[in-house]
Amino acid sequence: MLTGLNHLTLAVTDLPRSITFYQQLLGMQLHARWDNGAYFSCGALWLCLSSDSAVTEKVDYTHYAFTISPSDFAVFVARLQAQSVVMWKANKSEGESYYFLDPDGHQLEIHAGSLEQRLAACREKPYAGMVFFD
Repeated sequence: MLTGLNHLTLAVTDLPRSITFYQQLLGMQLHARWDNGAYFSCGALWLCLSSDSAVTEKVDYTHYAFTISPSDFAVFVARLQAQSVVMWKANKSEGESYYFLDPDGHQLEIHAGSLEQRLAACREKPYAGMVFFD
């Protein structure tokens, strides 16, 4: 049985640039790097960057969301904006979220909320066809 998300691996085209982005701008802890990759942690999440010259652009809603405390949200967003990090979507859901791209166009999000908060908001205003199981 699955017990949680183990890790994410993101293909990147310029490993040094991506290491700088994830370590210095996003503040993730770098644990190891090698010729074609790097390992980071973000809380309990293990993130792997893997060098891949064949990264292709795709357009869909797939994205990776990271938790941030509400008290850090505005400062973090300002830091991203000061570095001209591209925003890819405006937030339309419950809680504070900021959607942005990494240097390879991976769609990322910071979210100051929890699943419990999201479900409570959805119970107030459910999405079309939404059914709850609890």
